[in-house]
Amino acid sequence: MKAPHKILVVIPLRIGDVLLSTPVIRSIRQAWPETKIDVLVFENTEGILLHNPDIQHVITIPARPGFWEHLRLIFSLLRRYDLALTTQLGDRPTLYAWIAGRARIGMQDGSSKEQWKQHLLTGWAFFDRVNTHTVLTNLGLVDLLGINRSHEVVIAWNANDERTVTGLLPIDIELESFAVLHMSPKFPYKMWHSEGWVELAHWLEKNGIRTVLTGSGASDEMEYVGNIFRSMPDNTVNMAGKLSLTESAFLISRAKYYVGPDTALTHVAAALGTATVALFGPSNPVKWGPWPKGYNDDKNPYKMRGTQRVSNVVLLQGEGDCVPCMEEGCERRTTSLSACLQGLPVAKVIAALGELSLHLKK
Repeated sequence: MKAPHKILVVIPLRIGDVLLSTPVIRSIRQAWPETKIDVLVFENTEGILLHNPDIQHVITIPARPGFWEHLRLIFSLLRRYDLALTTQLGDRPTLYAWIAGRARIGMQDGSSKEQWKQHLLTGWAFFDRVNTHTVLTNLGLVDLLGINRSHEVVIAWNANDERTVTGLLPIDIELESFAVLHMSPKFPYKMWHSEGWVELAHWLEKNGIRTVLTGSGASDEMEYVGNIFRSMPDNTVNMAGKLSLTESAFLISRAKYYVGPDTALTHVAAALGTATVALFGPSNPVKWGPWPKGYNDDKNPYKMRGTQRVSNVVLLQGEGDCVPCMEEGCERRTTSLSACLQGLPVAKVIAALGELSLHLKK
C-alpha cells in the first residue's frame, strides 16, 4: 500500500483502550515516517497520548456530545484523511472512521448484527472479544495495511513532567528505593482489600522500600486512598490527585516495584519495564493482561487461569473455580466487590514481588 499523507486513528473509549492502541500507531510511524497521524479520543483520556512522538494532533470529543457538537465534529472530519482506522467495534467509532477517511478500516466480530458496518469499511480485521489479547487484536489492522507489526506500547513524558514529580516528592527518586501502589481502579469490582494494601506497605518499609501512592483527582478516589494512607507507615507518600498520567508514568519508571489492579496505570507500569504485580480477579487475563515490555510474540502473553509471570510482570490471579468470571463483581454490578480479590492474601503479593526480584537480577 502506498504511504497515506494523513491518517486518523479513532479510539473513543477508556484510557486502557487508548494505550493499547499505541502499537498500531507505532507500526504506522515506523513504516511511513512522513505520514501525519492524528488520533480521536474521548475527553479526559488524551493525557496518555500528549507527548507520544508518533502523533501529530490529538482530537478530543465528549463521551456524550450534544447535537451541535456532533455536527461540528462531522464537518471538521469530513473526508479530511486519506485513511481512517478504528481499533473499536462500536457503532460510533466505525461511523467516525467512515466520515473521516477516503479509505476506512476497522473491526468486525462476524456477527450478523455488525455486518452493516462492512458496507462502511474498505477493510476489516476480526475483533475477538475473549481469546486474543487486545494488542494482538488491534495489530490485525496493521496486517491489512501490509506493513510490519510493532508490539510496543508507547508511553512518553517531557522534561516538565520530570520537574513536577521531582519537585513534589519529598524523596530523591533517583537514589531512594520506592514502590508505587495504585490502589483504586475505576470500578470497585476490581479492588483489592484495604487491609492488604496496609500490610504490604508495612512489609515494604521493613525491607527498606518506601511506599508512594498514586490515584486520580476524583473526590471518591482521593477519599478512598486517603483513608488507607492513614494506616500506612509514616514515611508513606500520598500523591493521589497530584499527578497527571504522564507525570505518573515518569514516577513509575523510576520505581523498584509497582502493584496495582486491572487499570490503566498497571498497563503503563508493565510497558515501562517496571517490576509489576497486577492483581486480577474477574477480568480476562488473555484479553486484558498488562503487556510486558519487550514482548514481541504474536501469541497471547497470558493463559486464562492461574498466576503467571511474563518478563517484568506477575499477573496474580485471585482464587476460585469461577475465576475469571468476566462479570462485574459477585453481584454483577460495577459497584460490587469480587470475592476472588477480597480473599487474596498479602503473602501472595509479597511472594510475587520476590519472584520478580529474583528474575530481574538474572
